[in-house]
Amino acid sequence: MANLLITGGAGFIGGNFVHYWSPRHPADRLVVLDALTYAGNASTIAGVEQAELVVGDIRDTGLVERLLRDHAIQTIVHFAAETHVDRSIAGPDAFIETNVVGTHSLLKAARAVWLDEGSGSPHRFHHISTDEVYGSLGANDPPFGENSPLAPNSPYAASKAASDHLVRAYHRTYGLEVTTSRCSNNFGPFQYPEKLVPLTLLCALQGREIPIYGDGLNRRDWLHVEDHCRGIELCLDKGAVGESYNLGGGTELPNVEIVEAICAHIDRMFYERPELAERYPACPAAHGGKTGRLVTFVEDRPGHDRRYSVDDNKARRELGYSPRREFMQSLPETIDWYLANEKWWRVPTT
Repeated sequence: MANLLITGGAGFIGGNFVHYWSPRHPADRLVVLDALTYAGNASTIAGVEQAELVVGDIRDTGLVERLLRDHAIQTIVHFAAETHVDRSIAGPDAFIETNVVGTHSLLKAARAVWLDEGSGSPHRFHHISTDEVYGSLGANDPPFGENSPLAPNSPYAASKAASDHLVRAYHRTYGLEVTTSRCSNNFGPFQYPEKLVPLTLLCALQGREIPIYGDGLNRRDWLHVEDHCRGIELCLDKGAVGESYNLGGGTELPNVEIVEAICAHIDRMFYERPELAERYPACPAAHGGKTGRLVTFVEDRPGHDRRYSVDDNKARRELGYSPRREFMQSLPETIDWYLANEKWWRVPTT
């Protein structure tokens, strides 16, 4: 039996991790610390009996210390973060506060309880990072490895790179037992509808323009959130203390191809399931039209990275990691989840 503190566990990846971990480790106790900002949703983890939701801020170091002591926490899995690049461009302060100051608060609390008071009691601080800390690749560049220099280009990526450095420093300076994973673009259920896959789908269903930045050829590697959760589990089980691991999905695609695939699938769904036209009459496919006509190319955002791709051979070799969910095969299942969970996503998208 283990006791875990999962920060940001009512968000997209954190919430999926709660659902992933619980049936596989039924004796474990999960304390979820989440501020329930716009992207957090308590209903995401509703019904998970092992999970206790504590509404609070990771910047509250005293609160984190009390949770570590009161629940005898041995493991922190740190998901809590501001993550949307567009929002970081418009308002970077929140990203510095949550991603940098918040991570430092957690590290201070962990040091105080596990090292200063606990005399080095068994523990693990696992930090969830992103491939965006590496910056942008050229069309023919090899994928980023764990030893690639960090060269972030957005305020979001810079804040995550700063938190990566803090986690490493607390290991090197104080001996805190840490691991870090850097993932590629995630997709799957419970993703807030500001990210590409759910945004495209929900714009289409509501008959709104589907925006694509620039020429749409910016490329990303896509990782199903379940594969990401499996990778984190392997990091906790087999990862070497102080090490970082890239977790990739193995499917690198341009944004425009993602949007086209979603539009094509919507057209097929409306043809095969006529009842969808009653639910979503504003969708072009409800009237026999092509959903793709909603696609609108808009001015590129500042500092838009052209390409991300990670070399995850270290995780494959040392942890036994490999993704199982290929993007195009899992996309229909993801779309079906949103159609079946309309009450969950009926939230503002701005």
